[in-house]
Amino acid sequence: MKPARFDYAKPRSLEEAVQLLAAGNGEAKLLAGGQSLTPVLNFRLAQPALLVDVRGLAELQGVTEAGDTVLIGAATTHAAIEDGAVPGRIGAVLSKVARGIAYRAVRNRGTIGGSLAHADPAADWLNVMAALDAEIVVRGRLGQRVVRGAALSVGPLSTVLADDEVIVRIGVPQLDRGARWSYWKFNRKPGEFAEAIGAFVFDPARSVARGLVGATGGAPAPIADAGAFTQRFDEAAAGAAVAAAGFARGSYEHQIHVVALRRAHQALDA
Repeated sequence: MKPARFDYAKPRSLEEAVQLLAAGNGEAKLLAGGQSLTPVLNFRLAQPALLVDVRGLAELQGVTEAGDTVLIGAATTHAAIEDGAVPGRIGAVLSKVARGIAYRAVRNRGTIGGSLAHADPAADWLNVMAALDAEIVVRGRLGQRVVRGAALSVGPLSTVLADDEVIVRIGVPQLDRGARWSYWKFNRKPGEFAEAIGAFVFDPARSVARGLVGATGGAPAPIADAGAFTQRFDEAAAGAAVAAAGFARGSYEHQIHVVALRRAHQALDA
């Protein structure tokens, strides 16, 4: 299929992009890497009246450090992250995650901001940024605000972003030297979206004990008492967390999500 007819605009600034989105009254869509949006357009699952191309905006580029936080421009590609654009220990973590996203051709164009805004429940960055408690900086006609990583998604392909808001950058906290982190996803072959995701981050220096059930079909599901997994894998607690995420005990989905958590826990010291 071919996409429905649309207009195209390439703003020269972030402010202009926001104005175009606001004037679109919900009928405008942002275009970054296009790796998620283009298939949706081709199947006519989305039929925007206007595409606003933000790929070249300087405000969305670059990776910088601010204290113990790394600020990643929303237009940073998966490939750039894979290739080491993010410094420090968190850079190594994110590089490993990026390496598992789709294929290199997709990673060369797909962007971290575009992936977050698209909010596919099985996408890596949506789940990783929720697990890391990243700060997602967005700007719209009412100004700039920060959305926590775990609060961005409200359902499949749905976020808290207003129609005129653009993700500008993502603030990711550096991991302390003594921190332990893991991320594991189940997919049948490389390049596919995950059927189940498990993640843990334990950072005693920041009193952080966090776990996550991902690829839920909706928003990532934080584990209420991740502290139970600090020393060992708790099978009962894992089952309860997966059930709380909406999967019926005994179902295939429940079983593979428990396995994802178990594999993630095993990877903590890998």
